[in-house]
Amino acid sequence: MRIIHTSDWHLGKNLEGRSRIDEQKKFCDDFVKIVNEENADIVVIAGDIYDTSNPPAIAERLFYDTAIRLSENSRRCVFVIAGNHDNPERLEAINGMALANGIIILGYPDSKAMISSFAGFEVIEAKSGFTKLRINDDKKSVVNILSLPYPSEKRLNESFENFDDEHKLQKTYSQKVGEFFSKREKYYNDEEINIAVSHIFVVGSEVSDSERRIELGGTLLVGKNDLPQKSQYTALGHIHKPQTASKSLNAYYSGSPIQYSKGERNTVKSVRIVDLEVGKEPEIRERYIDNYKRIEVFECDDVQNALEVCEKNSGQEIFAYFEIITDDVIDQNSIREMKKLMKDIVEIKPIVRDSEEFLAEEIVEINKSNISQYFSDFYKEQNSGLEPSEDVMKLFKTIVSSDMEEFEDEAD
Repeated sequence: MRIIHTSDWHLGKNLEGRSRIDEQKKFCDDFVKIVNEENADIVVIAGDIYDTSNPPAIAERLFYDTAIRLSENSRRCVFVIAGNHDNPERLEAINGMALANGIIILGYPDSKAMISSFAGFEVIEAKSGFTKLRINDDKKSVVNILSLPYPSEKRLNESFENFDDEHKLQKTYSQKVGEFFSKREKYYNDEEINIAVSHIFVVGSEVSDSERRIELGGTLLVGKNDLPQKSQYTALGHIHKPQTASKSLNAYYSGSPIQYSKGERNTVKSVRIVDLEVGKEPEIRERYIDNYKRIEVFECDDVQNALEVCEKNSGQEIFAYFEIITDDVIDQNSIREMKKLMKDIVEIKPIVRDSEEFLAEEIVEINKSNISQYFSDFYKEQNSGLEPSEDVMKLFKTIVSSDMEEFEDEAD
């Protein structure tokens, strides 16, 4: 069985007011081609379909049209969950139309699919957070999918019966996520394919500046030991750089398909192709996505150098950031001339000589012995001087310890 894993499309997103919809349309066209070329059985979209909870009509239309093309008249399953940018209720609002086309959309942690038959597959069992599919009427091609759409603390609590129980309230966010998965892993079958999909932030993941800030104070972080333990492959969304969340547990982020910030300009975008067989390790590879309009940061020695750069790149499709060394502010005439030569200059940043940008940065070595102190200092800085509680520090030390152990295991 072959699945294709993608996430974080962020349809409707712009860059400092500049539309990215043309790039997003090109990606959607290319993605449909990739899915057809790879002859995928299931397409998994792991959240953040849109960039806001109230997306523009053009973004919604692009998603609907693309999802229908991917499904090929319900011959292929398209499995979609909500991310933190999506409005789960609005995302599920099209389920009537979606279901007719073999598209499964789950917005909340306790959402469940409907038992149905389609041209190329059927939903043979559906529970809260669990879906069993049979592909192509083949009794051997059965896949069990655990699903956890973006779990805010409120949504996660509501997915538990008696969630106001004092014992459950004392559990950390990560522990609750772990319990959510472990309760549903009992539906797995060793003689069938077992996967999971979620939109969460796994501790140790490398973020970029286009993702929303992770609230450490709210501990909306998930330790690797709370990921599904029996899943053959766990498809994750939320982080824009494609990466491994846990090699030993086969948990991966596909990353966003488009470079959404200057911090991502050196990141090659891709989708993951995953081949699965019962009882075997998955075979995973990447299909790379074209960079439809690159982001560049130009570091210039002076204004004249910046003008030369603009002239050289005039007419090219580039989102440009300029950092210009200068003795004074940059005059408006120079700025206007630069913008005449290059249409998509996002930022012009003057770096005045002798300013702090010219000061040497302090190099700090963080290791296992002092990382707790640095975390404590960071927590206080982000929370107006408030000291982290004993429970927060205990959770942090537990997470760091488990991550380091896995890192050491993988290094061996």
